[in-house]
Amino acid sequence: MSLRERRLIRRLKERDEAAFRELVETYSGRVFNMTFRMLGNREEAEDVSQEVFITVFKSIDSFRGDAKFSTWLYRVTANHCKNRIKYLARRHDRNKAEFDERLERDQAAGSTGPQTVARPDQQLSNAETGHLVHRLIGELDEDHRVLIILRDIEELSYEEIGQITELNEGTVKSRLHRARLALRKKLVLHMDRGDRNE
Repeated sequence: MSLRERRLIRRLKERDEAAFRELVETYSGRVFNMTFRMLGNREEAEDVSQEVFITVFKSIDSFRGDAKFSTWLYRVTANHCKNRIKYLARRHDRNKAEFDERLERDQAAGSTGPQTVARPDQQLSNAETGHLVHRLIGELDEDHRVLIILRDIEELSYEEIGQITELNEGTVKSRLHRARLALRKKLVLHMDRGDRNE
């Protein structure tokens, strides 16, 4: 850990507000990039990023220094992202149930119901490869998603990823291998669909 990081952590533990601003200025890009890649939505990523920094400021006393500060920060970020993904899934299920109930009521009352709208993923069939890969990463389960982001995008070492995810290095490697296979399969399926649609 650098001298600058040690000083920053000491000031954070003293609840120095200027240190909090420095923390955000120094790490906001990394935290936002990870939250955006995990969540796939700019507004959600901004909200979660703010929550991460508040959590770090409130719980800085729990940072023991046995790992790099950035590793601990990534762990906090990954946990917040996983929690938000679960929350959004529950909210989506609730909204879908409410939509289904309204649709049934409308059909019973003789209404034609809402018009069918093309799915966003169908509208994005001509998007650039980077956008496509970003979207496909977003379709992976959260454990695979975080490994792909930490290793292939953030380029962290297996050791750092193990510290963030609390998995041993062998498990990180095997799960990352499965995550890459899952992503490759999604990419091949997308390309096959694209070829059939031409």
